Amino acid sequence: MYRMAMMSLTITDPTVDKDRCIKLALVHDMAECIVGDIAPSDNVSKEEKHRREEEAMRHLSGLLPEGLRQEIFGLWEEYENQSSAEARLVKQFDLLEMILQAHEYEELEETPGRLQEFFDSTNGRFHHPDVLQLLSSLNEERRNRMAKADGTKNSGDLKTATVESRCNTQAPP
Repeated sequence: MYRMAMMSLTITDPTVDKDRCIKLALVHDMAECIVGDIAPSDNVSKEEKHRREEEAMRHLSGLLPEGLRQEIFGLWEEYENQSSAEARLVKQFDLLEMILQAHEYEELEETPGRLQEFFDSTNGRFHHPDVLQLLSSLNEERRNRMAKADGTKNSGDLKTATVESRCNTQAPP
């Protein structure tokens, strides 16, 4: 959530409200402090996940003064419903943050490519130029690490082609 707020600071798109993105990033996962991070592997339906998170958000925002309560809950609903350009951009930051974290785990464990399924799950889901720029930097770093681990340096051989295909998480043009 914090890293997504920091990503929001990098927005260069003048049509997007940067401050709103920061707020959305900070609020979007608040319910997790009560319900936990419900992952697809938990086999919880989207409807049940939403119900649990909404209940948690109603509880949390209910602890706040009225004006702030409405603002926080409204931001959460906006993100959940993807009802604004800002919410859709922050969703892309959320996905980018997920693969950035996967990349960091691969680095920490010295297992380049081990968490490829996280990268694969984001194929075609990035569209905003600001996100694509950050994604490009991440892909370049990941490609270099994977090539180094494979003992290649972009030499054009089969291993490099495999590394290139494993790192391709960018939306089609």
